Amino acid sequence: MNTKELDEKFVAPTYGRFNVELTKGKGSTLYDENGKEYIDFGSGIGVTAFGIADEEWKKAVINQLDKLQHTSNLYYTAPCAELAKLLCEKTGMKKVFFSNSGAEANEGAIKYARKYSFDKYGEGRSTIITLVNSFHGRTITTLAATGQDSFHTNFAPFTPGFKYCPANDIDTIKKMATDDVCAIMFECVQGEGGVLNLEESFVKEIEKLAKEKDILMVVDEVQTGNGRTGKYFAYMNFGIDPDIVSTAKGLAGGLPMGAVLFGEKVESHITAGSHGSTFGGNPVAAAGAVSIVERIDDEFMKTVFEKSEYIIKFLKSVNGVKSISGMGLMLGIETGKDAKEVVNDCLEKGLLVLTAKTKIRLLPALNISYEEIDKGLNILKEVIEK
Repeated sequence: MNTKELDEKFVAPTYGRFNVELTKGKGSTLYDENGKEYIDFGSGIGVTAFGIADEEWKKAVINQLDKLQHTSNLYYTAPCAELAKLLCEKTGMKKVFFSNSGAEANEGAIKYARKYSFDKYGEGRSTIITLVNSFHGRTITTLAATGQDSFHTNFAPFTPGFKYCPANDIDTIKKMATDDVCAIMFECVQGEGGVLNLEESFVKEIEKLAKEKDILMVVDEVQTGNGRTGKYFAYMNFGIDPDIVSTAKGLAGGLPMGAVLFGEKVESHITAGSHGSTFGGNPVAAAGAVSIVERIDDEFMKTVFEKSEYIIKFLKSVNGVKSISGMGLMLGIETGKDAKEVVNDCLEKGLLVLTAKTKIRLLPALNISYEEIDKGLNILKEVIEK
């Protein structure tokens, strides 16, 4: 049996796969089982932040594998501690909890938002406001947090305690911020919801409400974080100081890792035994993450911004492109064509792109070369204009 036959026989069919088996790659160039080349504008949905088989990342991971691949969280390990230090230094946050995915990170963020409120005010103050078109994960609780009705089927009952505000609707969020609310949770750019940017005035209003009512500001940086938008975290583009930040995807360069970052207001509410994860802070994943995070500095993020500007300038010249949204190397393209058809046509011609609602979504590796950018953009132009 070939790989496709094995997969279809034994792997749970939860994914709608393309008829392609990817076998190897380097940087932002991938190859399938037949040796066909693809330019990667998706980076595993924003995960391989420094591309495939990045040399520094490989060195860090292999070095750690030769030492210790796992121990329980009953013991200290250097990569976990070093990674937490790096994240706190880059953000001003105070403590970090490590998980294995974005959904797990959001679960942790939700738990501690509610714990903070319970510790301080007692029962009756556990509601969390999220936004319409948000996406926070596929566990029962993070599905409940997700502000899309299409996700609220088949798996009921969902975790109660969430209400949904339309993005950028200041009047509505003011009305919704009632005495039972403990947190407002949002993505600065809604990824799965259509690469929709929040307006700065709306984000600032959330910050104002949070301060006035002692409501925690929880920012989901699972997709937008780790240099993706040209700042280390997307919230930094808005000049706000969140109480809790969740992240994952590009954090460990392709290894499973998520994180919850806690600010000063919340750090004293984190106690031994209140949360945990067998694999959280795994030394191999953490070593890989250290090699990624330490390279995402101000100089590097300038290159992310420059590549974003380069791509946007090109796309504006393409006939059929109606609008471009997003930030940095997280871009959404609205065209007159069906986005899924564009993705399929690009795949046929050797380009991997994604969709987000009706848009084509680009999430290339942060260090993608200009040669790879040009190859990919020329394919995308050909497909959109045909």
